Amino acid sequence: MAKIEDFDVVDLFCGVGGLTQGFIQENFHVSAGVDFDSTCQYAYVTNNKAQFIYKDVTILSGEELKNFFQKEKRKILIGCAPCQPFSIYNHKNNNNKERQEKDTKWRLLYSFANLIENIQPEIISMENVPQLLTFNKGEVINDFVSVLHKNGYSVSYKICNAQDYGVPQRRKRLILLASKHGAIEMIPPTHNKDTYKTVKEAIGHLPKISDGEHCPTDFLHFARKLNPLNKKRIQATPEGGGWETWNESLILDCHKKEKGRNFKSVYGRMKWNDVSPTMTTYCVGISNGRFGHPEQDRAISLREAAIFQSFPETYDFINPQLPFSSPTIARQIGNAVPVGLARAVAVSIKQHINSIND
Repeated sequence: MAKIEDFDVVDLFCGVGGLTQGFIQENFHVSAGVDFDSTCQYAYVTNNKAQFIYKDVTILSGEELKNFFQKEKRKILIGCAPCQPFSIYNHKNNNNKERQEKDTKWRLLYSFANLIENIQPEIISMENVPQLLTFNKGEVINDFVSVLHKNGYSVSYKICNAQDYGVPQRRKRLILLASKHGAIEMIPPTHNKDTYKTVKEAIGHLPKISDGEHCPTDFLHFARKLNPLNKKRIQATPEGGGWETWNESLILDCHKKEKGRNFKSVYGRMKWNDVSPTMTTYCVGISNGRFGHPEQDRAISLREAAIFQSFPETYDFINPQLPFSSPTIARQIGNAVPVGLARAVAVSIKQHINSIND
């Protein structure tokens, strides 16, 4: 019977290591992570003790990738291929818009498929946005799955919500698993509405801080400084509430228009007894969503955002050799795979490995 010790893992598009960390917590050996964002290297290496390969995956060869795995180990390839922005094209030309979007927005996923075809890992995990299932009537996901089927993989995929796996955050993601050893499935949810990890359970124990203040015992526990008007706005917002509760002098002009009334989450506070909203790359700004602290008059801190992504509280994001940059770290955190969801993927693969009779 196969054992996880027989396998080695490489993480494509690794970022600061959310997916890698989940696999490490489930006792997998991860040799390397590959990413084209050099700002992620410090956090990835410091917390995971794995090699960081600064490389554009679109020009990564199969031979190079093979060399990142430990010799004599069986290969598991994991990754979250980010979709690329589609703003570079002129949207007035709609004739080839969908083809251009496929070739640009999803090109990293096609690179992922090419590398799979080149190195033939035994097991694969791919995480992505749910919209992948519906883009151009499912063309891109069907292309990806077709490559896997052609190369002898059994494939399953489904949309999972991170809150169902112990992550204190509402975040839907597409999880695909594939294996050359027969059927492989994502494990069933481990949590439900009665057992979801709440905002209070996740961050209620952290020291109180003011906006613009770093916690003395944890420099990452830092909330952005609010201007005087936004300070008044957050002070006027009850737990779980938003701008609809403000008096007229605080409401933005855009929210007074019909379209603006649909954006009810911006400037909102979280609820203590609910999971957090989806963490984004702008999750530490109150104007970007329901990112206000439930009771303190500030947006959530970087540490709180990392906890909502289920990173360990000791996870080190701050490179002492570089100036502190809140926007950079917020982007790193918002782009990450939640560690708890990554652990569920790792457990699914572990259970599959235990069923391999060779």
